[in-house]
Amino acid sequence: MQRKGMTLSARILVATLGIIVVTMLVGLGLYSRLTSVANDDQAVEQARSVAVSLGDAPGLAELVVAGDPHHQLPGLGERVRRDSVASYVVIIDRSGIRYSHPNAALIGQRIEEPVVALDGVVRTGIDVGSLGRSANARAPIVDAGGRPVGEVSVGILESEVGVRFTQQMGDIALYTLLALGLGVVASLVLSRAITRATFDLEPAEIVALVQEREAMLHGIREGVLAVDTLGRLNVLNEEARRLLAIPAARLGQQPSDFLPEGQLRRIVAGEVNGPDLVVVTDENLLVLNRMPVIVAGRNIGWVVTIRDRTELEALVRQLDAVEGLTTALRAQEHEFANRLHVLSVLLELGEFDEAAGYSRRLQSETALASEDVRSRIGSPVIAALVIAKTAVAAERDVVIRVDPGSRLGHLEGDNMPVVTVLGNLVDNAVDAIAGDPASVGRHPRGTVTIALAHSEGSLRLVVTDDGPGIPADHLAEVFVDGFSTKEPRSGMRRGVGLALVHRLVTRCGGAITVGSTGGARFDVVLPLREREGVP
Repeated sequence: MQRKGMTLSARILVATLGIIVVTMLVGLGLYSRLTSVANDDQAVEQARSVAVSLGDAPGLAELVVAGDPHHQLPGLGERVRRDSVASYVVIIDRSGIRYSHPNAALIGQRIEEPVVALDGVVRTGIDVGSLGRSANARAPIVDAGGRPVGEVSVGILESEVGVRFTQQMGDIALYTLLALGLGVVASLVLSRAITRATFDLEPAEIVALVQEREAMLHGIREGVLAVDTLGRLNVLNEEARRLLAIPAARLGQQPSDFLPEGQLRRIVAGEVNGPDLVVVTDENLLVLNRMPVIVAGRNIGWVVTIRDRTELEALVRQLDAVEGLTTALRAQEHEFANRLHVLSVLLELGEFDEAAGYSRRLQSETALASEDVRSRIGSPVIAALVIAKTAVAAERDVVIRVDPGSRLGHLEGDNMPVVTVLGNLVDNAVDAIAGDPASVGRHPRGTVTIALAHSEGSLRLVVTDDGPGIPADHLAEVFVDGFSTKEPRSGMRRGVGLALVHRLVTRCGGAITVGSTGGARFDVVLPLREREGVP
């Protein structure tokens, strides 16, 4: 993307400097105005003080009334002017004749304006006299009887006030320049910090990136969420809300604020690491990956991608089950073919009685196994599951037996929770035995025992095996999403079956426990309804 015009940092610098300059100029103007007024007021007050003091001086009134025969008043006025801040001190009688003045040529001359202090009132203000604009005060000269006999005019020229103002403004200008310099430094630091924070991107580029991000996040079929270095949520698309069932989650929250305790929260929070981590929710089987986000060499957070593998995993498991049944059927086909060959040979040899007996024995063995299961399990669906699992396990040289004490009547309602739980537990037990190196060479390699019982509206099923068992330090983890001690098989993800079982049992209001003594033992209690009167 091509950059046009000034960069963001340059604009920030110019804008900041402009604000500082305008602010300082306005402040300087206001300060200049206020200082000028204050200096004028101060000069007027000083002039008033000098005029009043001189007007009350002893003997001054007598000299003014006498017409200053010895010419003492010019020297008096000059001494007072030198000893004070006044620019001029003029002593005037009732008729307006000057008896002192900085300009000796004006002494004895009459003033142009009237003598205003003859009423006994001190007058102050800004005056434009013969010496220029000044802060002026006129105080009466009072004789011993209290009668005004003249006035004292004291002024401080604007040039004198301006000197002090110029000195003050020099300090203010120095302060202004210092503030401006600090503003320049602060602007440079701020612009550099913003440039670093935005990774040297210009506003148009940032807007484009935000638009592209929004389009990408809400246009993909995968869930995406991201957290910053403090663990706060700062990205969340709609697919992630749906998959995680967190419609009320808000940006800025911690994972603990919108995710329940469990494997999912630990993955998002970074407590569990690894590729393709499996999480089982109430509705979906999810695969999560948590990756750091590195920009300009800095870690600014982590992004978590969420893929829905519910349908794919179900298809893979169905395919695996079909392959298992196919293998079992193929093995049975071979076994049946061998038996038919035996019957065929017996018949060819004319051993008809022996062939009939052999046929009855085969029929008795097949019917006996099925009848044994049916006599203990009244539900056709569960009985069929046990028989099917028995055939599949036999192909792997594992025996599945139903505990002689098992009794289960026909069940009302949906049998699928029981089928799912029992099927997964049996599959895990068969896998554990078939995958145990210690069982190689034994025939059979091991036994899986199923115990079923019901009472007072609840079903209890126990699945035990004589395989290697579960290590004691892993007993607490067997129901955690993705946990498994076995290698993946046929593209299936391990660590899903027991997590699904645990979720299902818990959601149905039941309980499941695990133990390992001479093999694994899973004990499940499920609330069920039974149809009375059916054996």
